[in-house]
Amino acid sequence: MTWMTTGQSGSSDVGADGQVPDELVAAYREHGFVRVRGVLGADQVERFRTSAEAYLTAHRAESLEKQGAFTQLVNVWQRDDSLRALTFDSRLGRIAEQLAGFPLRLWHDQMLVKEPHNDVATEFHQDRPYWPHAGDRLPLSAWIALVDVPPERGCMTFLPGTQDRTGLRPQDLHHEEDLFGLDPSLRWIPRITVPLRAGDCTFHSGYTGHMALPNRTDLARLAHVIIYMDEATTYSGTEHIVTDPLGLAAGDRLDGDTFPRPWSTSPGTKFY
Repeated sequence: MTWMTTGQSGSSDVGADGQVPDELVAAYREHGFVRVRGVLGADQVERFRTSAEAYLTAHRAESLEKQGAFTQLVNVWQRDDSLRALTFDSRLGRIAEQLAGFPLRLWHDQMLVKEPHNDVATEFHQDRPYWPHAGDRLPLSAWIALVDVPPERGCMTFLPGTQDRTGLRPQDLHHEEDLFGLDPSLRWIPRITVPLRAGDCTFHSGYTGHMALPNRTDLARLAHVIIYMDEATTYSGTEHIVTDPLGLAAGDRLDGDTFPRPWSTSPGTKFY
C-alpha cells in the first residue's frame, strides 16, 4: 500500500521540482489521505521544533482543548514569525494544491500537542463538519511531525475512502462511539495507522475519518497542522473561533489577509 512504504531517515518523497509522485496523488485521491516523507529537512525540523517548544511553553494555558486529549493552539502564524515561515512554506502549499487538484488558501494553522504520558486518545472524527464553510470543494490538512511519532507517541489512524461521507454533524472527538453511531458502516472499514518520522507529513481530506492514539512516551508529541481550503470558499454563517471576530456575513468569501495564499502555484502543478 502506497502510504505504508518504508524508508530510511532522511528520505523524501518530494522531488526537486517541489512535486510529489503521481502515485502519491492517486493514493490521496483514492484513500483520502497520504503520507509524504521528508517534507522538512533535519535542520528545518530542529529549528521549527525549538520554536514550537518555546511557543508551547509561553501559550500552553491558552489551549482551546480543555478535556485533556491534547493542547490546541490556533493561528500560531499570526503570533510567531518562525512558525509563520512553516505555515507559509511554499513547498507544502504546492503539494497540497497538487493533491487537491485546485487552488487553495489558508484556513488556519494549529499546534496540536499530546503531552507525555497522556493516556487519552483523540477519537474518530471528521474535520470539515466543524468549519463554517460553504460552496467549497474538499479541504485538506497537512499534519507535520516535528518529533518522531510512532504509534505509542500518538500518531494518527485513518479510515481510508471515507472522504466522500459528507452531511454528518460535528462529532465528539472525546467519545469513541460518536462517529460510528452516526454511520455504523464506518466501524467495519479497515483502519490504517501511519507512524511518522520527524519531518514527515500526512495530508488528509477534511471528511476522512481519523483519530490519534494516546502518547505513552516520555516525549511530547509535537505536530504543526496547516489547514487548506478551496480558494473560493465562502462563510456559512455558523460560529467558529476563527471567524467570530471578523464581522462576516453569510456568503462572504474567506479571503484577504486573514486567509492568505502565500505560495505561488508551481508551473508543473497538475490540476485535474
